[in-house]
Parts: sequence; C-alpha cells; structure tokens
Amino acid sequence: MIKKVRTSELFHCKPQCLKAFFDENEYPWQLLPKIKEIVMQLHNTKIEGYSFISDGVLIGEGVTIHKSAVIIPPAVIGKGTEIRPGAFLRGNVIIGEGCVIGNSSELKNCILLDGVQVPHYNYVGDSILGNKAHMGAGAVCSNLKSDGKAVVIHGDEEYETGLRKIGAILGDGADIGCGCVLNPGTVVGKSTTVYPLTSLRGVYPENCIVKSTTIVVKRE
Repeated sequence: MIKKVRTSELFHCKPQCLKAFFDENEYPWQLLPKIKEIVMQLHNTKIEGYSFISDGVLIGEGVTIHKSAVIIPPAVIGKGTEIRPGAFLRGNVIIGEGCVIGNSSELKNCILLDGVQVPHYNYVGDSILGNKAHMGAGAVCSNLKSDGKAVVIHGDEEYETGLRKIGAILGDGADIGCGCVLNPGTVVGKSTTVYPLTSLRGVYPENCIVKSTTIVVKRE
C-alpha cells in the first residue's frame, strides 16, 4: 500500500483563504513553522463575515465560545465553530468552519480545516488536521521526541524535516480512536480509521483500518 505524504494527496483545501498556502508547500509539515505568519496575513485580509472579538483573535459568523474557554492570540476561528468549556487555544491556531473544539482540549501552532472534531480531552500541537478529521476522547498528538532531535517522517522513504516539533498530520476524513497516541511525525491518510488505544508511528495509507501498530488492512 502506498504511503502518501504530499499536501495535495492528503487534503482538499477548504476554506479557500488557506488554499494558496497549501498549494505552495509540497509537504504539509513545511507549513508548521509558517503558521504564525499565515495567521497574521489572514488578519490583514478582508474576509467576508469575519471580525475581531479582541486583539489578535479573528472569528467568523456564528462562532460560539464558552465563557470558560481561553484563547491566546493570534488565532483565526472559522464560521459556525463551537469552542466548548475549558478549551485552551495557546496561540498560532487556525480553525476552519463548522469545527468542534471540546472540553479541556488544548491546541497550539496548528491548522484545522473544515468540520474537524477534537471534542474531548485532546491535545493538538504542531499538527494539521484535514477536513472532517476526528479525534476520539483522550487522543493526543505527541509533538516532541524524547531525545529532542529533529523529527523524521518514516514513510516509503525517510523525510528529514529539520523540525524538532511535529505532532500529527491527519488527511481528510481520518478518524482516530479514543486514547490513541500519535507519536511525533505520524501521518494518517485520507479516510483511514484507527482503533482505540493504538500507539501510532510513521505513515499510514489512505482508506485503511489500523487495528494495531502492526496490523493495517485495506478498507473494502
């Protein structure tokens, strides 16, 4: 099974305001050190239906934010997204439309495309989650190796990223089970489902079921 890692292979970029950034980066992890710059460019762009609720926090129409949520700028939050109690956005965060950021979930330096759900006790740092990706309760993106060295993406070949911090890259429609740990540099292909309590490492093909670290089957 082919392990796809290119940006164009993992995402159909929505919202449109991000498309140019995705198109110009062959690999998604190349976007990670640019997220703050992208946020600031979006802040300086007139996007219909978006307004500032505070210095450095730009939100779309229909966004709901619980009073106990904490948002550290800069951030962009797409239309119709729900920020639930206790959510913590630590800055350099871009969230698409119709997303759910759940109770006690923490986000930093990440991009979530449209329809993403991180609804219960999730950590998403230095990561990119594709359209309608879902993380089950307690699933986390581990973004720093224990030895502190730069992350290598282990796919059909080795990709030297030069980055110390990379969490997970989830393709459109990826579904991560409860309690999973996505080790640094994990890439999950489009429409792939991962069983609960799995420790993920490396690159997983699209349209598969990951039953364990070593058992991956093609979806029928």
